[in-house]
Amino acid sequence: MTKDFSKFQHIIDDFKGQVSSSDFEARFAEATKALNQTERFLLKMEIKRLATPCTRLIDLRGHVNGVCRPYEEEGRVHYIDDIAIKLFEANVAMYGGYTFGVYEALMNTENNFRVMYQNEKANPQQASAAPSSLNNSKVFEKTQYPAKLYQYGPYFDRKEERMNFAIPIHINIKGDKSAEAVSSDLSVDGCKFRFNKAQELHLNQIINIRFTGLEEEFQFKNEDHYEYEIRNIQQVEKHQFVGVRRVYKTDESRDGLRKFLIGYIQGNKRRYKVNLDNTIAALQSRSFEHFTVPKSNELPIFLHEENGEILPKYALTCHNNQSIYQYWQDERGTSTLHCLVTPERVARIKRAQKSGQALYVYSFIHQSQGKSYFYTADNIQLNEDKDFMANFLGFASHKSDFTITQLTGLDVNPSFSHSPLTLSNILATKDQYLNLLPPEDIQKNIEKLTYLVVANEISDLATLKQYKKLSPENINTAKLKNYGHKRLKQGLVVDDVGINYKNQRTEPRFCYKTPVIVESGGVKWLGKSEDFSASGLKLHLDKPSVLNNGEIVNMSFPNLQKITSAFDLKGLPYEVIRINKKKNILNLRVYVAKHKHIGRSFFKALIEKNKEKLTRDEYAMMSPELGKALRNIYSRSLVTPSLVIQTSGSRYKIEVITCNSEHEKLIDYCAQLSDRSRLYNLYPLLNNLQATTLMHSTLKKIKPGDFPIVDVLYIAIKTDKDFVDQAVTTKLDSELKTHAMKKQFIHSALKEGSFLCVQVKLSRTDRPDMEYLNPELSYISGYAIHRGKQLEQEIWSVAGVVQLLDITQEAMIRYQLLPVEKPVEA
Repeated sequence: MTKDFSKFQHIIDDFKGQVSSSDFEARFAEATKALNQTERFLLKMEIKRLATPCTRLIDLRGHVNGVCRPYEEEGRVHYIDDIAIKLFEANVAMYGGYTFGVYEALMNTENNFRVMYQNEKANPQQASAAPSSLNNSKVFEKTQYPAKLYQYGPYFDRKEERMNFAIPIHINIKGDKSAEAVSSDLSVDGCKFRFNKAQELHLNQIINIRFTGLEEEFQFKNEDHYEYEIRNIQQVEKHQFVGVRRVYKTDESRDGLRKFLIGYIQGNKRRYKVNLDNTIAALQSRSFEHFTVPKSNELPIFLHEENGEILPKYALTCHNNQSIYQYWQDERGTSTLHCLVTPERVARIKRAQKSGQALYVYSFIHQSQGKSYFYTADNIQLNEDKDFMANFLGFASHKSDFTITQLTGLDVNPSFSHSPLTLSNILATKDQYLNLLPPEDIQKNIEKLTYLVVANEISDLATLKQYKKLSPENINTAKLKNYGHKRLKQGLVVDDVGINYKNQRTEPRFCYKTPVIVESGGVKWLGKSEDFSASGLKLHLDKPSVLNNGEIVNMSFPNLQKITSAFDLKGLPYEVIRINKKKNILNLRVYVAKHKHIGRSFFKALIEKNKEKLTRDEYAMMSPELGKALRNIYSRSLVTPSLVIQTSGSRYKIEVITCNSEHEKLIDYCAQLSDRSRLYNLYPLLNNLQATTLMHSTLKKIKPGDFPIVDVLYIAIKTDKDFVDQAVTTKLDSELKTHAMKKQFIHSALKEGSFLCVQVKLSRTDRPDMEYLNPELSYISGYAIHRGKQLEQEIWSVAGVVQLLDITQEAMIRYQLLPVEKPVEA
């Protein structure tokens, strides 16, 4: 009994969808009269099986060479590509519904990786002979890897909700000039509409609008035209979109149209749908930001001016950049970042920044009598003495602590410190803290910051091995001393501020136990504090209470009262913000009704005077609000691009690139190579099969807590070629096994076009912090649940991040500095 029906495929195709027809039996008997009874019976059962209704969901993500998207059919959502969609619709029409025949046809499309592999095995000669079919050329000669660029902030908030609402309106532009338009969305004080033909308009121009499509809903009385000011103009393909804001001649609270729109929008926004574009765009960028920034491999160093000298003040740290921060510490654990970022070097960084270049610092640590002495020299310093440059690098590279650090400069914009959600007017009370401005003391500290230097360690093993080819002998010790840094008697204080999205504390807390008395409704409870901050505390009661969240209690601190007479620490009002099930562990915050809170003033003074004595809690070296503010400044200024890796079925996809500069050299090349506007072609990064295979296999093995995997790509771009695959050549560092091969690759690339050297650092991402993303996600889901689910799926699909660092400049230094070894003659 055979189950292989391939030799009867022509019969199966002839009877697709005809099982229920009246003449099926007669026609089938005629078509199969040459078959024996067993074959005829099995074939009829197979045809009937293919016509049986099917309920299976189809998910081709990661199984086909195509972009899969949701496709809804009778309440079922399949994930299929364009080829499968056409095949699905054709087969459903043939079978009269979704059957097993339709399901199996989609599971065996010509662009299915399994089918292609089977065809390749069956016809090895045909597979190796450069196939000419369109689908095979897409598989083996793919030249487009489209990705969308996401920038971090600003995330624009709207003062009002906009309702998608298309009605005809009449626009009076200048005097007698008028035009018809159609609204696209409407708010209480604003409107957006489109012209099919572009009009001569300019920003801040006053126009008159007549809402002809609302005349049945609203009685306009004497006034039928309303003044609006043009706020933005966009040209999208053939349409001109204009955003306007209402101009009121009298008190807006008495305006009839405004009152009408308030009620009309509130009553109809679920019918016409709220315009969610700005919130969706903000959530997408914010979600990628909270994946990539904590996996940053570069160390942002914020500088301030002290006694007329520019010095490091804050270092923004995370797991991946801890090695850089710890390298620049002496044997006492004191920061020596002032040796890396000297005032003179800052001036050189600023000059390099103007020309789009970086500064490279070569350093090593000399240990003597248990003390650490740092030696540093940057490429501009060494260029002044070419002979000593080779001697210094040869001597330094043979030291165990030799490293190369790339320094780039960024301007500090204090306004970037605040990154509010797009829902400031409709946030729930519990989420209002997310939109608070940084505290005044934090804002003052940020205003004193003068510059941001980003440090990247680029000395991978292959690079260090190359530098060791230089001789460590003949170093001029007199000149070497000029590059040594004096040890400071008292180290400069550089605060280590952690990158953290999950921490919601607005102030640092300190562990401290002292007796407390809690009073509410005439009942008193005794207990002890666990920790405190200026605005709150955590305490443990001796006996369970009957308190609930939101209740106001009066706190007294008997032992603390003994050490101060300047503050009255009895009966201070605090609000219960969290309480455990046993009701004996409370989290409290100050409750201010009218005047300043005495408890806050006391604890602030206590912290200020006893910083060195008090023990911090697990967030020891982190001021959360300061960390949040510095993180926002850094992410808004970020110029190092990253690729976001997402799961797609059983495979990975890379369709997202993040960077705040569209003109970064690598980004610019990807834009030039793209065949679609607003998308970037990642061909220079992803065309090397060995590199992408290694990246995917490595990602499956590493964990979120592991250190990043580092590799280097050498990219040559020929400017005289029209086809992408002919213009771009990408090699892994391991493919160019010798320095001579690297030098030849660089030489050829520069001769025929451009050369790029990119260091890639792959990290596994942590689980998403949905509490951080939920306010905006919930708002979107409230009006478009399908869109909310799709966004949530995209968030959970993120598996890894690849940070891309352009080290072309340093590769060129090696290219020009290191000699090529002559082959040994036999």
